[in-house]
Amino acid sequence: MNDPVVAYVLLCLSAAAAGAVNSVAGGGTLLSFPPLLRLMDAVQANATSTVALMPGSIAGGLGYRKEVRECRKLILRLLAPSILGGIVGSLLVTELPPSVFGRLVPWLILTAALLFLIQGPIKRLVKQKHGPPGPVATVGVILGQFVIAVYGGYFGAGIGILMLSVLPFMGTENIHQTNAAKTILAAVINGVTCAIFIIEGVVVWEYALAMAVAAIVGGYLAAHYARKLPAICVRVLVIVIGFGLAGY
Repeated sequence: MNDPVVAYVLLCLSAAAAGAVNSVAGGGTLLSFPPLLRLMDAVQANATSTVALMPGSIAGGLGYRKEVRECRKLILRLLAPSILGGIVGSLLVTELPPSVFGRLVPWLILTAALLFLIQGPIKRLVKQKHGPPGPVATVGVILGQFVIAVYGGYFGAGIGILMLSVLPFMGTENIHQTNAAKTILAAVINGVTCAIFIIEGVVVWEYALAMAVAAIVGGYLAAHYARKLPAICVRVLVIVIGFGLAGY
């Protein structure tokens, strides 16, 4: 991508698609991270992608505002593990040598692609209605959310799918409530991570700002029309890209 105009167009298109995917399922980093990797090192690409997609998560939350109000108690209960996990994960990126993250990138992308591959069974699981959570389920989900947040702070692709698999055990009544809680908690994790990346000075702002605008548009529109979107086409595309990049 030697032509700057072509680079900006491709980055904005990838960010818009990533914002849309994050609102519907999660894993948009698989679309926004690879193009950035052609322009900078892995740590900068991860930081820039995270900062660019965070506003899109907020926009997605606005699209689910009715469902957010319905499950606000669940969101508040999982805020602390989301914040703490995001801090731990992002510090691992910035404090460890960049070569460590660079070596892990293909495996992280492969993990995210595998998570997308099993999205169908997970979606069938989250459509089941669970009763009020008991103490064991509550502790398990809180610990699980912390681990997901650590992974989210370190790389992030696939955290939405992971949350879709555990949040129903906290009593969400349908897929739309689960998606709403997932979108807000992902925004919290990414917000904490963004703050640390900004403090550490690893964000490439000339690309992050343009991509953020595109991600907002994609995130809001996808959340608004989530009940009508044929997700299978997006899933297949992301899985192919993920496995292809991991293999490359």
